[in-house]
Amino acid sequence: MARRARYSRDPLGLRRALAGWLLPGLVAAMALLAALAVAGAQGAAALAERWQRGAAAAVTVQLPDSDAARVERAIAALRRMPEVSEASAMDQERLAELLRPWLGGSAGLPLPAVIEVRLRDTSVDPVLIGDRLAASVPGAVIEAHGLWVQRLAALARSLQGLSWVILALVAAVAAAVVAVATRAGLAARRDAVEVLHGLGAEDRYIAGRFARRLGLLAAGGALAGTIAAVPALALLADLAAPWIGAGTGGMAQSWALLPWPALAAVPPFAFLVGWGTAQATVRRWLRRLP
Repeated sequence: MARRARYSRDPLGLRRALAGWLLPGLVAAMALLAALAVAGAQGAAALAERWQRGAAAAVTVQLPDSDAARVERAIAALRRMPEVSEASAMDQERLAELLRPWLGGSAGLPLPAVIEVRLRDTSVDPVLIGDRLAASVPGAVIEAHGLWVQRLAALARSLQGLSWVILALVAAVAAAVVAVATRAGLAARRDAVEVLHGLGAEDRYIAGRFARRLGLLAAGGALAGTIAAVPALALLADLAAPWIGAGTGGMAQSWALLPWPALAAVPPFAFLVGWGTAQATVRRWLRRLP
């Protein structure tokens, strides 16, 4: 009776025909790559966003000479502007250190005065601020780092686009692997399938049996691959935390930085890929039967 009950639950014997670990193992490897790609893209986007905010809010003002009275007058004029949240003169030693790769260690070389400015609103046009400052302090020139902001935005878009391409390739390879496994299962259980089909079993019933089994195998492999990716992602998040402004809160904070919704979506997505591919493959094979 027990054997008859098991047979009624699995009339095609798919648990024996599709019992290997090759399909779950391949899907696990692809799920690991997909998890790394998604997390890497989100981390790069967060890093680029932080850099964009910082670069857009930070501008520099250059004066042709380092006259103290002129610098103080420029700082006072900037601090009176409602768009400016902070303005301070850059130390000459720090400026010389920044220019050393281009100017070398030339002593006595006159350096311009540089004022670091942070804006309250990144939508403000720095050119207008520079025009108003030049009216009160002639010779003042403002630099808004707009080119670097554009490059960082382009980098973020490129990384996100690349992640979608990688995910599409992973999904395509997973579908191909499931299709091969489905054909192998059909070949192994060809007699049973033909008998059921000859007895009047509908195509959707037979395809549903294969789709359910292969979808579960793909989801199980994806779950294992995603779990295997989590420690590596946590380590990378811990290393990247200072760069995205998250501080150094240890591994607990690194786990909080992981893209859990995206990681949780990997196994269900793998199930859908396996289920849909198996359905299409079995239905196409059944249509060829007499």
